[in-house]
Amino acid sequence: MCGIAGLFSKSSETEERLGAHLSAMLGQLADRGPDSAGVAIYRDPAPSGSVKVSLFSEEPDYPWNRLEGELAESFGTVTEPERIATHALFTVEGEGEQVQRWLAGEHPELRVMSVGEHIEIYKEMGDPRQFVKEFGLETVSASHALGHTRMATESRVTTEHSHPFSTGLDLCLVHNGSLSNHNRLRVELRRQGIEFQTDNDSEVAAGYLTWRLQQGEDLETALNGCLEDLDGFYTFAVGTADGFAVLRDPIACKPAVMAESDDWVAMASEYRAIAELPGADEAELWEPEPGRVYHWARAKVA
Repeated sequence: MCGIAGLFSKSSETEERLGAHLSAMLGQLADRGPDSAGVAIYRDPAPSGSVKVSLFSEEPDYPWNRLEGELAESFGTVTEPERIATHALFTVEGEGEQVQRWLAGEHPELRVMSVGEHIEIYKEMGDPRQFVKEFGLETVSASHALGHTRMATESRVTTEHSHPFSTGLDLCLVHNGSLSNHNRLRVELRRQGIEFQTDNDSEVAAGYLTWRLQQGEDLETALNGCLEDLDGFYTFAVGTADGFAVLRDPIACKPAVMAESDDWVAMASEYRAIAELPGADEAELWEPEPGRVYHWARAKVA
């Protein structure tokens, strides 16, 4: 099952209420994925030379302020942690890969959910409607975001195994479906320097895209590579700093619908999620074709 929701703002009105709109979409998809929920939000870019880091701890009273001091000693300027339910958000002066390596070495008890100038990832076990409330999603303003509701089939129900997955700066992926060759591909990608935190097949898909982008390919070319190298059935929604993309496998047995209005672009696993958006009844509506990449970015809608 699983549910995917994606929303890209084309107007300031949509951007201001993007969190509320995405919350409504996730509520409609809650019964497709009652085990956990997660979002990747793109907003409030970090200052030049800095990155935002979203972290998760299983300890409810984790000493985030002590971590702030350690980060400041190692990297310089660090913002006070913003506590968001079981997560904390820092802005750290330095390069993203360097910050991520330091966290992995010095604090393996933490899970790095995302690193980048724009991205923030939050995810948790439990009912998606409760997730929306606990993480205050309804009040968020953002340029674009992806959401996911998960019905666990191929891996455990944990926060770490929930979607979205991020394996590169400002990049994330959510997935409905199943990959059959992810174990072999994970081994090959590790040889190329891609690191994984779980055994989830969706994280392998995210890692594959990260690897292709590291080779200098653009997102559309990297996604087309999935059609050659990923076996299984899938609908992917991929977030980047400036937009999002959608790809269905050549068989396209997993549902997906897309819509575009003057104010937004949206995709979801079912139309009832898109129907929550203002002006949905007048928007252009279509089912994405199998094996075709759909991509929206700031430069393309300005």
